[in-house]
Amino acid sequence: MKGDLWRYLRVQAACFGLLPVLVFAQTSDLAENLAACRNGREACDHSKLTQSESIAVTLSEHARNVSNCRNGFESCDHSKLTDREKVALAVADHERNFSACKDGRACEPSRLTQSEAREWSTAVRQRNVADCKDGLGSCDYSKLTQAEASAVEVARRQLNLSDCRSGAGRCDHSGLTASESNEVTAAEHRRNAQNCGNGWDDCDRSKLTPMEANQTSLAEHERNISDCKNGGESCDYSMLTASEARTLAVAEQRRNYTACLKGYGYCDPSRLTPSETAAIMTGHKPAPR
Repeated sequence: MKGDLWRYLRVQAACFGLLPVLVFAQTSDLAENLAACRNGREACDHSKLTQSESIAVTLSEHARNVSNCRNGFESCDHSKLTDREKVALAVADHERNFSACKDGRACEPSRLTQSEAREWSTAVRQRNVADCKDGLGSCDYSKLTQAEASAVEVARRQLNLSDCRSGAGRCDHSGLTASESNEVTAAEHRRNAQNCGNGWDDCDRSKLTPMEANQTSLAEHERNISDCKNGGESCDYSMLTASEARTLAVAEQRRNYTACLKGYGYCDPSRLTPSETAAIMTGHKPAPR
């Protein structure tokens, strides 16, 4: 009898021990369900909601539907909107359509009021004039007034001159006046000399003056010395003078010794002089050469 009693008590204790785990699992499941309902996910089970949670979820669903309608999403259900929300949505839709028309985006002009239609027409004309001035493919010259066409011609000449000055590909030299052509030629010459001096690809040495050619050669020589000092791939040792080659060799010897001495950087022990090797072994600096 006592044995049965003890077994009964042990079973009860085990059940009470599992109770917190079961309660936690159930609470977690309910919390996940509530989150799913609030976010409109399919996993939502409305039957597991308390009355207060059901009310909160209903409000969330309504707010989400209003947002979907405002954003023009297909999931919008107009039948669930209140009268005030329908009016607000209609106002927002009208403003959005009017803004799209003015910006040249897809819209429904038939929904515009007379004053809005006039404003839209003005915006369309202004946009076409701007496109023509900028030389865009959307320009329709047939829609320009005589005054607009004259303004566009002036703007296009200025744009062409600017392109020619900067070396843009759309430059039309035939559209330049004699003075503009001279100005552009001078700009092209300066740009070519600059390209050559900087070592850029777009350089025509045949167009350089003797002074510019000399300056270009000096600049190339200085860049080569710098590349050689820094170990650059473009270094051409054959372009160095005897003095520059000796100076560079001394600097490289010093760099190699320092790297070997400090154990930092590339070190080639085979290039060390006997005195440098001895100095590294003893920890003393070698005698200056």
